[in-house]
Amino acid sequence: MSFSVSIVGCGWYGWPLAQRLQNLGWQVKGSKSTQAGVDALRASGVEGYLLRLDPGPVSEVDEALFTADTLIVNIPPSRRPDIERYHCEQMRALGQLIEHSQITRVLFISSTSIYPDINRIVTERDRLPPEKASGRALLRVEYMWRTRSQVDTTVLRFGGLVGGERNPGRFLAGKHDVKNGDAPVNLIHLDDCITITQEIIRQGVWGEILNACCPQHPTRRSFYRAAAEKAGLDVPSFADESATTFKQVDSSLLMRRLGYEFRYPDPLQFP
Repeated sequence: MSFSVSIVGCGWYGWPLAQRLQNLGWQVKGSKSTQAGVDALRASGVEGYLLRLDPGPVSEVDEALFTADTLIVNIPPSRRPDIERYHCEQMRALGQLIEHSQITRVLFISSTSIYPDINRIVTERDRLPPEKASGRALLRVEYMWRTRSQVDTTVLRFGGLVGGERNPGRFLAGKHDVKNGDAPVNLIHLDDCITITQEIIRQGVWGEILNACCPQHPTRRSFYRAAAEKAGLDVPSFADESATTFKQVDSSLLMRRLGYEFRYPDPLQFP
C-alpha cells in the first residue's frame, strides 16, 4: 500500500525519514526554512517546499506541500525568552495552513524532556509539570494538536537523539567532574526513530501518545565513557555523588501497540 506524507521540518530526522519513505514507494513531500535548504532537499530527490514560521509564515506557502493524507510535524521549540508563546503561535499558524487541506492525520514529534526528574520510571499516563520552558511549550502544543477536530493526531515523544551526525562520544568528551553519573540515560537511535515513524503510519496507529526511547538504560557514566572511547576521544570523568536525580522513560506501550522490537535496544551497542 502506498501512503502520502508531508514532513514539516526536514532536518536531522526529517530528511533521512523522507528518503526512507520515498524508497518504499510512498509519496513524500518535505519543507525547509530556507531556499538553499529546499534546493538541497530537491537535489537529494525529495519534493521540497519553503516554509518558515516566525511565528506565522514569512512568505507565501505553496498549498501543494499539504496535498497529502498525513502530516508529520517536526518543528522543535526555538530557544528564546518567549519560547512558550512563540511555539504555540507557530503551531496555530501551521494549523491554519492545513485547515482546508486534505490532511486527516498528524504525527506530532515531541520529546521525553517534558517529563521532570522525579527519580522513578515515567510513562505516558503521567501528568507532570515540565521543569523547562521548552517542555511546557511542547506539552501545550501536544494538547493543541490532539484537540484539533479535523485531524487524528498521535504524539511521538522521542528520547535523546543519537545517530547520523550526532556522535554522543563528543557530547562530554574531555570534561571533568560531570554531575549525575549514576542517572539512567533515555536515548534513541535515528534508525529506530525512522522505523517507528514508518510503522505508526503503516499500521494506522492514531489518537495515541507514545514514548520512544531504548528499553535499556545504562548510566550516564557508563554510556558517555564508552561513547568517547569508541570515538577515540578523551573519556570524561564523573563526580563522586551520593544523590542522583533522574527519570527513566518507559517505552513498553509503543512496543506493545506496534509490536515493535528496537533495532538498538541498548545504547551501549549503538554503532
